[in-house]
Amino acid sequence: MIKLLGISGSLRKGSFNKALLHAALELRLTDVRFTAGTIEGIPLYNADIEREGVPAPVQLLKDQIADADGVILFTPEYNNSMPGVFKNAIDWASSSMTGAPNVFAGKAFALVGTSPGPFGTLLSQNAWLPVFRTLGADLWAGKRLMLPKAGSLFDKDGKLTDEEAKIRLKAFVEAFAEYVMETKER
Repeated sequence: MIKLLGISGSLRKGSFNKALLHAALELRLTDVRFTAGTIEGIPLYNADIEREGVPAPVQLLKDQIADADGVILFTPEYNNSMPGVFKNAIDWASSSMTGAPNVFAGKAFALVGTSPGPFGTLLSQNAWLPVFRTLGADLWAGKRLMLPKAGSLFDKDGKLTDEEAKIRLKAFVEAFAEYVMETKER
């Protein structure tokens, strides 16, 4: 059984990327347990706070990443880059100030995203590349999933209704799970 973790990089209740994560969680995949992590409650990174102890929401995220065989980041795109709140969460989870092991080293990661604009999350996904290279993560590049015009893909309740987007999402997650399984067996 492969354990995948999905994390949305938006705090907004009606986020398209949270909705895309929920659509991925509803997929019926063989030998895959897919759960959601969260960046909710993570404070702005401050080494002084960390010296006093890792905040509980940060420790939860680190534990979720450590426990997963592979992680998919559902990244919005803000101002042609990654969301600051998402980068902040990854900065917290990657800090080794307390002597904690690097939960990113060698871990399989993938990037997906949707946005209201015409390019999906191309620039956000590109902005993540040097971050994950620096962290030593195994950033999977087998497929890319950037869904543009998010407002037309979801209904008013946040359900993914676009059939082509559903097919692309399922193919992406299945291919990533297969990659994770192969790397786990090595």
